[in-house]
This record gives sequence, structure tokens and C-alpha cells, in this order.
Amino acid sequence: MKKMYPYLTYAGTLPFIICALCLVLNIETLPVFGSIEKILSIYSLVITNFIAGSLWGQHLHIKGKWSCYLPILSNIFAVILWLLFIVLPFKPLIIIFVAAFIVLLLIDHRLLQHNFITQDYFRTRCFVSAIVIVMLIISWIFR
Repeated sequence: MKKMYPYLTYAGTLPFIICALCLVLNIETLPVFGSIEKILSIYSLVITNFIAGSLWGQHLHIKGKWSCYLPILSNIFAVILWLLFIVLPFKPLIIIFVAAFIVLLLIDHRLLQHNFITQDYFRTRCFVSAIVIVMLIISWIFR
């Protein structure tokens, strides 16, 4: 499974890429799936919460203050992003998701500095986060 995670991680960027491409091409809805804005907003919520949830899982294998901080950060992210998803329109929400991906990457950077995650994992997270952030910004611009 350790060799598969980069492939699965990069595959997770496909919905971001497809949604951005649709918005660039002025495609607002997809048959069966509905509004591109809704698809992108929901997928962004799912992925940010998935990444935040991985912090919860990491705390189980870490000793010290990080073992307390990570599950709290995970829950704070999940609740705040869910509430903002409910109340914000698309464009401000996309800005929030861009910020969330950056903050989650910064948390992973701190985990790397403390040797809680590997350099390979962090490198993959950097590349994938860059792709996602660029796609979100493109989506924001073309909406």
C-alpha cells in the first residue's frame, strides 16, 4: 500500500482538474452530477476533511504534545469547513478551501520537521496540493 499512495493521491486531483476545465470551457453542469460549483465545493470539503482526518490517525502513533494537538486540529478543521460550506457562496468558499489546503500543508511541514512523516510523503503532498490550489484558483477566476 505504501507504493500505491502516490498514485491514489494524484488520482484524487482529477476531479479538481475536471471541474476547473469545465469552468474554463463555461460548462456549468454535468448530466447526472449537476452543478460544477456544487461538485467542486463538495469534493473540496471531502478532501480537506480527509486530509484533516489523517491528522487524527497520525496522533495515534505520536508521543508528546503533537498527540494532543492533531486530533483537536482535525476536529476544528472538520467543523469549521463544514459550517463555512453551509453558509458561504461559491467564490468565498473556494478561497477558504485554498487557505485550508495551505494550512494543512504547513501542518504537514511541521510534522516533517519532527520526523513524524517521511520526506517522500511530504513531497507528494506538496505537488498534489500545488495542483489542487492552482485548479481551485482557476475555478475561482472562471466563475
